[in-house]
Amino acid sequence: MRSMSDTLARLAALRGTLRPQPRQDSPDLVALGAFGSNPGNLAGYTYLPSKRGKNTALVVVLHGCTQTAAGYDIGSGWSGLAEDYGFALLFPEQRRANNPNLCFNWFNPEDIRRDHGEVFSIRQMIAKVVAEYGIDSRRVFVTGLSAGGAMAAAMLATYPEVFAGGAIIAGLPYASAATIPEAFDRMRGHGGPTAGELELLLRNASGRQGRWPTLSVWHGSSDRTVVPSNANAIVEQWRNIHGIDASPSRVENIGPHQRRIWTDAHGTEVIELYTIAGMDHGTPLDVGTGYGASGPFMFDVGISSTVEIARSWGLVPSFEKRSNAKPSAAQAENAVVPFTAGSDRGGIQKVIEDALRSAGLLR
Repeated sequence: MRSMSDTLARLAALRGTLRPQPRQDSPDLVALGAFGSNPGNLAGYTYLPSKRGKNTALVVVLHGCTQTAAGYDIGSGWSGLAEDYGFALLFPEQRRANNPNLCFNWFNPEDIRRDHGEVFSIRQMIAKVVAEYGIDSRRVFVTGLSAGGAMAAAMLATYPEVFAGGAIIAGLPYASAATIPEAFDRMRGHGGPTAGELELLLRNASGRQGRWPTLSVWHGSSDRTVVPSNANAIVEQWRNIHGIDASPSRVENIGPHQRRIWTDAHGTEVIELYTIAGMDHGTPLDVGTGYGASGPFMFDVGISSTVEIARSWGLVPSFEKRSNAKPSAAQAENAVVPFTAGSDRGGIQKVIEDALRSAGLLR
């Protein structure tokens, strides 16, 4: 029987290549025109893939301190992924007049209050993009790094009805600080609200009564800028929102890294926490995927948060999902997966069917 890697390679060849080639440059982002009152005085940029269908998904991407929208895009690889898989991007950008270090002001109460400040500016941007570009309002997501991660947490807290899911990379819980000194203390893991107080802050931010977004949290185990205890605090802030136990439903090892998953009463994955072994403060990348580039706060650690986050949101085909125990290149080349009659979603028939669908040869 033909090896699995050879089979998928041949199928993928019908649409171009099994793995996208690294991009030498990032497609230009387009400046967003007037989008409302913009009380937070932010700028905004969009990226629309060359091919997109009706009801396109939208990912809102928030850069970290000292970064720009375009710079974070080049490092993270979001526009490359969006081009290949046909979803739209919105990049809010901080102005130096608001923060000299280009940090989103996640610690300023007036910037993280519903219908005020920076969160309202970002909400207005989303409304404009959804209306003008035929975005599926049920498939809007948000992610960010560091201060951008903390602002992603603020967007999920203040406008949970807008988002299907969110991802916080090296960030902090919503409303965990209210001043600059408090912000530095929380980043170092000192003080802060209790888990119960954090949950109440989250609930009161919008008064949400319906479904809440799913949550993906990523943090380096050696982060010295925003210590890893903040990732656990984010999970605690959200845990009761989703009605889940303190202990994860399961734990997966991905090479040296760990993924903890919490599922709700229906078995749906609602919170995941990736701990990236030995990584300092930044975004995890796997440049071998062809998405992203190493640089300041952008680390090639063998796992791409960009790809995995998009996959968890259904924006990347599931048949490409990384296995828990990643085989060597030689093992992958020679692996033969037997077909078992009546096998479930892990069977080869399902994998091939998914590959055919991705290639546009099967509906």
